[in-house]
Amino acid sequence: GFCMNLFLSQTPEHILAQTNYRTEILCELKKESAGMYWYCWRQERQNCESLLFSNPLSKATYGTDTNQDKFRVHRVSPSTSYRLHISHLHTSDNGTYYCSISQSSQLLLGTGTRLVVVDVLPLPLKTTLAPSSQKPMWCITKSKAASKKG
Repeated sequence: GFCMNLFLSQTPEHILAQTNYRTEILCELKKESAGMYWYCWRQERQNCESLLFSNPLSKATYGTDTNQDKFRVHRVSPSTSYRLHISHLHTSDNGTYYCSISQSSQLLLGTGTRLVVVDVLPLPLKTTLAPSSQKPMWCITKSKAASKKG
């Protein structure tokens, strides 16, 4: 079975990327393992695709349908972290990516990274400040206001 755990953490949590560009996902392990599995959950197909397995020497074994030119894994030395590089992005790459390790006949999953690939990135929102008023502000104290008639 699959099990979410605290041994694996992934960053970032969300990625918005443009078609034909590349991106990367970092998976940090809290302890040593015999290697790292990578999966992708495709919401529209309702299936979990096995992408590849990378051993501690960064030697990869790819899944049957995995494009080897698209996916690369590098171990971040000297730590126990792995970095998944995804290139030539396409909208078909949309999904939630999980790193995973095998422990006691269970696959322990990372926290997940949601990747959304779009043809055109939205323009960043510009925060505009309202121009400060140049008019002087007048204050009337309570005692002066009470003494005025009308």
